[in-house]
Amino acid sequence: MALPLDSKTPDKALSSSPSKSPKNPAVSFVAEMIATGLGSGRWPFVAPATVGTFAALVAYWLLDISVFGGSGDSVWFFGLIAVVTVVGIWATGYIDSDDDHDPKRGVIDEWVGVWVTVIFLPVTWPWMIGGFFMFRALDILKPFGVRKIEAWPGGWGIMFDDIATGVIGAVILNAVRLAFFA
Repeated sequence: MALPLDSKTPDKALSSSPSKSPKNPAVSFVAEMIATGLGSGRWPFVAPATVGTFAALVAYWLLDISVFGGSGDSVWFFGLIAVVTVVGIWATGYIDSDDDHDPKRGVIDEWVGVWVTVIFLPVTWPWMIGGFFMFRALDILKPFGVRKIEAWPGGWGIMFDDIATGVIGAVILNAVRLAFFA
């Protein structure tokens, strides 16, 4: 026997929208871990992008020293940037919403952006610190039309505005290195 529908008895089948289906908790966890740069974007005391950028440089240095023998800028680094870019597009797109495009906690774009900034530079702390400040300044300023890239949909805009910023930073820092330190 079916119950009559009235305003006091909501019909769950009619009120739920297929486009608003709940997200899988395991997939959400993986997307959050990737998008937040292994949680560095959830640091509560200072700007998440700054902490994420620093965490990315520490991760790069640790990987270079411990796994890849301190070679720096080898094939593995280019592969790392490519893989993290692909999963970053997915993860930042997953946490992106109409209410919060490019959530502050999503810092994997800063990870890739600063890695692109220090590409071809020696893996030394002076160059990485220079890369850190160069990337943060350019990421805030968004010169040369980078802000237009930020408007691309979903994870594409979130990731590629920082990649473009990283390319600008890499050109500047590598020009300085070649002009004054080569």
